[in-house]
Amino acid sequence: MRGAQFCTVHGNQAMMEAAAKAKSNGLKVLAVTALTSLDRGDLDDLGFQCDLEALVLSRAKRALAAGCDGVVSSGLEVERLRRDAPRELIVVTPGIRPLDNRSESDQKRVMTPTRALQAGADHLVVGRPIRDAADPRAAAAAIVAEIEAALNSRAGAR
Repeated sequence: MRGAQFCTVHGNQAMMEAAAKAKSNGLKVLAVTALTSLDRGDLDDLGFQCDLEALVLSRAKRALAAGCDGVVSSGLEVERLRRDAPRELIVVTPGIRPLDNRSESDQKRVMTPTRALQAGADHLVVGRPIRDAADPRAAAAAIVAEIEAALNSRAGAR
């Protein structure tokens, strides 16, 4: 894989174990916990009657046990992951939306860059707010500025 740092896997324990076993050349394997496009009602429809945070935490712990390096998780669950999962867990957070871009999309569980970083996310995935902006370059620059401010604030708090 040219230039890739992460590979994601969305599946059961055997799939996570196989992906972790096959990783090489410094590639890190991340397990998807619960898609940001799913909310409580969607999970009920799929037959998952458990607490969403508990589901994400369980999947994260199982991913680490399988040999994965981290997870892809909504920012809404990051604080719980940081509190209850091992610290070495890498957390990549999709569904990132700046404050001025909270428009409707297929992603239901979203968070601002600042809040996701404050919660403990290691990496942020920002796509739609840039792709869908009238001026993608300006949108990207504004998001980068928000991330830098949040990181500077986090560094100052230490």
